[in-house]
Amino acid sequence: MKYLEHIERLIVTFLLVMMVIVVGLATLDLAWLLIKDIITPPKLLLEINELLDIFGLFLLVLIGVELMESIRVYREQKSVHVEVVMTVAMIAIARKVIIVDIKEVNSLTLLGVAAIIGALSLGYFLIRKSGSTPQK
Repeated sequence: MKYLEHIERLIVTFLLVMMVIVVGLATLDLAWLLIKDIITPPKLLLEINELLDIFGLFLLVLIGVELMESIRVYREQKSVHVEVVMTVAMIAIARKVIIVDIKEVNSLTLLGVAAIIGALSLGYFLIRKSGSTPQK
């Protein structure tokens, strides 16, 4: 049993290291995209599609940071914090809403996204209200 716990700890540590690398590279990509968009004419002005790309990548980095936190907590406490998972899911769906092209998506998909947002909001509210996790 000790052997399996050691292997699990190594795997989780390796996952955390890989997540740090991915988030670091995504952050560099975000910085590069922002600098590139700022220095191309018209200078210091961003078009709407550039803003959407930047916001989408920004939220993707935030998702990575939250996942990193989730992996770190699991490594230290051997438990998954549902509130962190809900936060990641809400950031992911917010990213989807921000970058979606309304003209290209059918109404049923939009209703599905709205249902997901409602369910996640309700779930997050209930988790926070239950007091099972410390509120900041």
